[in-house]
Amino acid sequence: MQVAPLTAEHAAEYRCLMLHAYEHAPDAFTSTLEERAAQPDSWWLKRIAGSREESIVFGAFNERELVGTVALEFSNRAKTKHKVHVMGMFVAETCRGLGVGKALIQAAAEHARTRPDARVLMLTVTEGNKSALCLYEACGFKPFGVEPMAILTSSGYQAKVHMWQSLDENTAA
Repeated sequence: MQVAPLTAEHAAEYRCLMLHAYEHAPDAFTSTLEERAAQPDSWWLKRIAGSREESIVFGAFNERELVGTVALEFSNRAKTKHKVHVMGMFVAETCRGLGVGKALIQAAAEHARTRPDARVLMLTVTEGNKSALCLYEACGFKPFGVEPMAILTSSGYQAKVHMWQSLDENTAA
């Protein structure tokens, strides 16, 4: 298993994996399959190969196949540039339970630590997604609140659990 930042050459494979994610885990994301499928190839390319000052996307590869992904989004605003948002986390069903998610989160955290202003990782996870909650807690994230009615899904409104992790290894969350 190798984890590395995605580049322009991965755009088609990234789009395919994420559309699969939106279809098979729709409650995990704030975007819908229809919204993302309608995006042109240029949108997907910009997402992974755009300005590294705005975001970076990591991929996990099993041999040469992309089997997992996670993105980091950065703020350039003076009051929020210390926060790095984790988003778009997905691991292919056939690779779950093998440490892929943990490897992706670790790579993302290591990268975030290289940014001089970054102090915390932030994310949301749909309430009830026990495997994701367990993964994030095992990686050091702590919940700090629940947003009711955060997303509207086919089964109704779902809450999002807000989580954070200090990037300073000397600061306990």
